[in-house]
Amino acid sequence: MSAPAVSGDMAGTQGATMASANPTRRFEREVPIRFSQCDPAGLIFFPHYLVLFNTLVEDWVTEALGIPYAKLISVRRIGLPIAHLTCDFSAVSRMGDRVTLGLQVARVGGASLTLKLDVRSADEMRVSSGQVLVTTSLDTHRSIAIPADIRTAIAEWQGEMPER
Repeated sequence: MSAPAVSGDMAGTQGATMASANPTRRFEREVPIRFSQCDPAGLIFFPHYLVLFNTLVEDWVTEALGIPYAKLISVRRIGLPIAHLTCDFSAVSRMGDRVTLGLQVARVGGASLTLKLDVRSADEMRVSSGQVLVTTSLDTHRSIAIPADIRTAIAEWQGEMPER
């Protein structure tokens, strides 16, 4: 996999609130569509998009936010399950295609994040998804407030506050 790319105009975002996150900031990753992800017709089997999106979220947390996702789960016992999901499928992806996965933060709430995710090939939208992730305790399986370090890392990544 290639290194993540980040795009977006950060001008004019000073003073933005977490509830109105910078919608132009993107975390991106280019990936190939593999044989193991496809049906007998050679098209990606649609649930694999959700696996790709989950991998993208893990990479974003680890690489863009600087918070090791594996430690978030195993040591800190904080989960980020999907509480709400929408997907629009607008074009097929075939085995051998290289696609770009993208992630944007639409909203940060008290215990939830709303993300926009998409899959593109060049300028063609293949899939767009909206996801609400909830921070939970993996011990109680109840929602918890987004931890301060995660909230701060998102704000810094969004360009809403100076880096630490």
